[in-house]
Amino acid sequence: MFKDRIDAGKQLANKLHPYRDKGNVVILAIPRGGLPLGAIVARSLNAKLDVALSKKIGHPFNKEFAIGALSLHNIVLDDNIEISIEYIEKEKKRLREKLKKNQTKYFKNKSPIPLKDKMVIIVDDGIATGNTIRVTAQLAYDQKPKKIVVAIPVAPKLTVQKLQAAPYIDEVVCLETPFNFQAVGQFYMDFDQVSDEEAITIMNEFIA
Repeated sequence: MFKDRIDAGKQLANKLHPYRDKGNVVILAIPRGGLPLGAIVARSLNAKLDVALSKKIGHPFNKEFAIGALSLHNIVLDDNIEISIEYIEKEKKRLREKLKKNQTKYFKNKSPIPLKDKMVIIVDDGIATGNTIRVTAQLAYDQKPKKIVVAIPVAPKLTVQKLQAAPYIDEVVCLETPFNFQAVGQFYMDFDQVSDEEAITIMNEFIA
């Protein structure tokens, strides 16, 4: 159990201490919930911070149930889920329009940090299916980084095993893999939603 995202970020930073002062480490935080942790980890490791923009694809009958995730450049879908191509194509178009707007909000006039030959640490406040992490890792992998690490406070054991088996992920750091996992929020005492404004403020303060 974590007090809040700050507590989880500090614990995660301690676990990632071997990456401190390496000079070529980039923390890729998944907004919005991953940014408070990502900023703490980046400061602790003396690393750069950036955001990875992606969206989960919800099931047509239950939007909270993720059947995949996408970025502006790639998409990951769960195996053995029978969903019509028409629905997937419609969601791709809708979600990528949102991503384009988010890209403008988060990056404004600057470009994302190049990841070639970098040690990339992808940070979120926790994961359930792992789809968002997977699409983010694939996006990073396409840029030919030196190493890709996934770092999260909590996740189901099976999800962690799937990430460990992915050929584009070199290491998975997960603080807790509870057997009774239902949702990320159940393992936080305070799990208030992080707004776009808060997330962007964190980015601006870090850059400054």
